[in-house]
Amino acid sequence: MALLEVNDLVVDFGRHRRVAVDHVSWSLDPGERLGLIGESGSGKSVTALAIMGLLPGNAHVSGSIRWRGEELIGASDRAMSALRGSGIGMVFQEPMTALDPTMKVGRQVGEVALLHHSVARGRTHDRVLEMLEQVGIEDPTRVANSYPHQLSGGQRQRVLLAMALVNSPDLLICDEPTTALDVTVQAQVLTTIDQVLDSVGAACLFITHDLAVVSHICHDLIVMTSGQIVETGPARTVLSEPDHPYTRRLLRAARLDLVEPGTTIVLEDS
Repeated sequence: MALLEVNDLVVDFGRHRRVAVDHVSWSLDPGERLGLIGESGSGKSVTALAIMGLLPGNAHVSGSIRWRGEELIGASDRAMSALRGSGIGMVFQEPMTALDPTMKVGRQVGEVALLHHSVARGRTHDRVLEMLEQVGIEDPTRVANSYPHQLSGGQRQRVLLAMALVNSPDLLICDEPTTALDVTVQAQVLTTIDQVLDSVGAACLFITHDLAVVSHICHDLIVMTSGQIVETGPARTVLSEPDHPYTRRLLRAARLDLVEPGTTIVLEDS
């Protein structure tokens, strides 16, 4: 059974029913890494928000989204809240809007664990430090006792990754997680995500406009534009032998040198 199945998904907004996702279908197996790529406005992030049940109130959703065979469209708020953070973890694009600026980050990671009862209250501190270390933070005790504004962009993004993984979800959704980072830090965070996925065995839906990023992380790709899927296939095939003109245009814009998933990115000074 597929871990996640999206079938004929349509999402539109407002009275004029502006279509953001247009009859999209795909599936994700346990442990699979799937890249959802396209430019801004292609519908990729709206698809992720539909999966998580986080669309705004003016959204209209039809079709089917099934998690382990259970329908998510129309599920209760309580059911979706239980799924978010336990079955599915999500890393957002901008950590400063996803993190509470008034709360130390260790407490924020710990509260996610306590909310879903994945750890006993007496073990929360140890679990927080364990997760911060797992995502590559060198001084987890100091970082746990810091506020978000006291950390670098790369550290904040690693904290979000720790929060998304603290309850050992079966699926990690990453929505443009490195866009706000400079290229050196971006490479380090991508390597961490790759290593953590290998370690925990979670599936990943990786959403980005950056083809170099998906070539590093993903096994399979879906290319979207104007809310529709225009190309799918193994990452190496899509990126080396693209069929659709839109994919070819993205590749030309990226000037991509393809790397295999699992390869550590090395950036050279120009």
